[in-house]
Amino acid sequence: MSDLDKDVRVRPATFRDITTIVDFNEAMALETESKTLSRSILEAGVRAVFEEPKRGFYRVAEILERVVGCVMITYEWSDWRNGDWWWLQSVYVHADFRRHGVFRAMYDDVESSARATSGVVGVRLYVEKSNHRAQSTYTSLGMHEAEYAMFAKTIDPRIAAN
Repeated sequence: MSDLDKDVRVRPATFRDITTIVDFNEAMALETESKTLSRSILEAGVRAVFEEPKRGFYRVAEILERVVGCVMITYEWSDWRNGDWWWLQSVYVHADFRRHGVFRAMYDDVESSARATSGVVGVRLYVEKSNHRAQSTYTSLGMHEAEYAMFAKTIDPRIAAN
């Protein structure tokens, strides 16, 4: 374990983190899907989470007071389970800080918060099929591959279909 591993601190994101979260989301889209996102749409989308908490919330990870990672949690109501699934989305760890326990710290924080929140039935995330490194990380945290395939249809003409 390096000194960096011991210094990871996770906290609720605040309005002052918006620019960093936007930067991270922009980098993630380019890195994982070779997509260039509209910065204005992305910034408005991140800001909307802060302005309307029913949409979700962000957590950020810091090392030595520098934000080095983020995760957004959104909610999915399950009538089958009479509770909410928390979806981990927009997961990003700055390249210089990967393999230092940053994601693990964020995941542990989210899982602990979910367990402490009445009505949360579990946590979920989706991952690119070819991202085997991330899949290995998620498995090491006790997650398992769900028995679902994801389908989507983009209906907003401003957004590129994916």
